[in-house]
Amino acid sequence: MVKPIPDGYAELTVYLSVADADEAIAFYTRAFGAKELQRYTAPNGKVPHAQIQIGGTVVMLSDESPEAGLPGPRVLGGTPVTLYLFVADVDAAFAQAVQAGAEEKRPIENHFFGERTGQVLDPFGHRWTLATRIEDVSPEEFERRANAYVQGKS
Repeated sequence: MVKPIPDGYAELTVYLSVADADEAIAFYTRAFGAKELQRYTAPNGKVPHAQIQIGGTVVMLSDESPEAGLPGPRVLGGTPVTLYLFVADVDAAFAQAVQAGAEEKRPIENHFFGERTGQVLDPFGHRWTLATRIEDVSPEEFERRANAYVQGKS
């Protein structure tokens, strides 16, 4: 019997449009340790569909195609979406991503909500927050800290 959600997939799967899928796969492999699962290259040399795995998550991607309604972030002038990637060691993962060609957007810092994060922009215009949980924070403690943080900012 066919499974409605394939093995290895979550209910929500990210699908990225990128300027150069071949280079994106190579970058995500260097930056985030991605493993290539599938790549279809059309006769025109474009990649209309590929799948990689980053940690336990499948990420789909394709060459951008603005004429087909699939522009990448650079064509759009940026992205309002942030990909949030939990890693075991955010400092090492951040350094690896920058060394692979990502642009640092926010330096690594500890946050009141119990995570250590840094943010990068990949060469294709997608924004990634890399994070490591450093403290378990209850919902009540989160609210207390968030209120203190907001009051300190005003």
